[in-house]
Amino acid sequence: MTGYRNGAISHWMSAPPDPGRAAERRTTPLPEEEQDLVIVGGGLTGLWAAHTASLENPGWRITVLEAREVGYGASGRNGGWMSPLIPGNRAVYARAAQARGRDGVEAVRVFQREMITAVDDTLRLLEEEGIEADQHRGGHLKVATTPAAMRRLERAHAADLAFGYEESELSLLDAAGVAERVAVGPALGGLFTRATARVDPAKLVRGLADLVERRGVRIAEGTTATRVDPGAVATDRGTVRAATVFVCLEAYSGTVAGTAPGLGPRRVIPVNSSMIVTRPLPDEVWERIGWRGRECLGDAAHTFVYAQRTADGRIAIGGRGTPYAYASGTPGQGVVDARTVRTLSERLRLFFPGVEFGIEHAWRGAIGVTRDWCAGVTFDPATRVGVVRGFAGHGVTATRLAARTLVDRAAGRDTVATRLPWNDHDSGRWEPEPLRWTGVHGMYRLFGVADHWEESRGSRETSLIARFGARLAGLAE
Repeated sequence: MTGYRNGAISHWMSAPPDPGRAAERRTTPLPEEEQDLVIVGGGLTGLWAAHTASLENPGWRITVLEAREVGYGASGRNGGWMSPLIPGNRAVYARAAQARGRDGVEAVRVFQREMITAVDDTLRLLEEEGIEADQHRGGHLKVATTPAAMRRLERAHAADLAFGYEESELSLLDAAGVAERVAVGPALGGLFTRATARVDPAKLVRGLADLVERRGVRIAEGTTATRVDPGAVATDRGTVRAATVFVCLEAYSGTVAGTAPGLGPRRVIPVNSSMIVTRPLPDEVWERIGWRGRECLGDAAHTFVYAQRTADGRIAIGGRGTPYAYASGTPGQGVVDARTVRTLSERLRLFFPGVEFGIEHAWRGAIGVTRDWCAGVTFDPATRVGVVRGFAGHGVTATRLAARTLVDRAAGRDTVATRLPWNDHDSGRWEPEPLRWTGVHGMYRLFGVADHWEESRGSRETSLIARFGARLAGLAE
C-alpha cells in the first residue's frame, strides 16, 4: 500500500498553527524572575493545569516549557475521544482505596462521576470560549464481532453500572440496534455510552494554548527540560526558578531526571498507538454506512481499535500496531510500519465490507503506561513538585481532572479531586530490558492469538489465552 503521507506528527497536526503565535512561542525568552508555577510539558495536562491555576490565581507568573511544539506528543496525535473512561483498572483503584480504609467501590464510583463531569465541563468551556475543535457529543459505540466479545460487553455493562454509571447513560444493543447507528457488517451487538464526545485533538490543544496565553501564561516551545529539583527546572536553554513545579510529560516522563515522587526510571513506558485516516468519503458511502450520530466507534476485541467520523467526512481509525520500542524509544515524527497500516486498513474492510477506502495519512504516537496501567497524581508539599503520568490512552478527558487535582493539592485543599484513588497511587516499576520488551510484545501477541481463536471457533467465552495475558499485564478487573 503506497501513496499516503506517513508520519509528520499526525493528520490533525498537519494543519499549520497560527504563524505569529508559533514564532512567538519559539522565541519566548525564559523568565529571569522566579515563577509562581512552572509546568514541564505543553500537552493537554500542562495546559489544563496552566488554565486552572491562572483562573484561581490571576496574578501568578506561570510558564509552560515544551520541548518541541504544543501538541507534539499524544495530545496532538490521539483518536479524538473525549471519553469518561477512567484511566486505569477500576479494581486496582478500588483495592488501593480499600487499603487506605475507604470503601473501594464507592471511591471508584466518585471517580467515574468526576470523569463524566469533566466531559461536561470541557464541552461547556469550549462553547463559552469560542474554541472550535470539531466537538460533537455523539457517544461511544463499542461493537462485538464475536459471541465472546458480546459476552464481554454484557459483563462490561454490569461492571459499569456497579462502578458509577447510571442506567440512563448506557445501552446494550443487539445487531439491529448497532446497525441503526453504524452499519458495521459483522457486528452482533454493542454497548453504547452517551457521555463521550468527538474532537479534533490538535484544534483542542492549540485552542487551549491560545486561551491560556490570553490569560497571561508564558509558553516557551523548543525548550527541553532535563532535570527537576525543588525550586528549579534545568533546561537546554538555562534554568528556570519556580516556587512550584508540575511535571506533565506522560510518555516522555523518562526524559527528565529528578527525585520527586512519580519521577525516576521505569515508572512509565511509552506504548505506541498508530492511526490512519482515509480520504473524504463520498455521500453515497456515508448513506450506506450511516454513522449520522458521529459516535466514537470501537470494538471489543482484545487487540481493539478506535475510530471516529471526522468533521470533513473521513474515517480516522487507530490501534496498537507495533506496541513498544526497545529501551522505551519514543515515536519521533510518527512514521508507521507498513504492516500496521495494512492491519488497520483490514479492520476497516472488516467493519464495512465492499467499501473502497483510500488512505491519506498514517502516524503514530506514544501513550504513557505504568506497570499496573493506572494513572497516578503525586505532589510533595516539601519540595512543591507535582507529577502526573500514566493515562494509558484515556487522557483527553482525564488530563483536565488531573490538572484540577494537581492545583488543589498544591493549594493544600481537601477536595473531591484530592481524595480520588489516583492520588499517590504507586504502580510499581517496569522490569528492566530485555524483559520489558519481551513482556509487552508477548502480551500483545497473546491478545492477537486470542482474537484469532475466538473468531475462528465462534466461542461464547473469552479465550483462556486472553485471560492469562490480561492477568499477566494487570488489566483484569
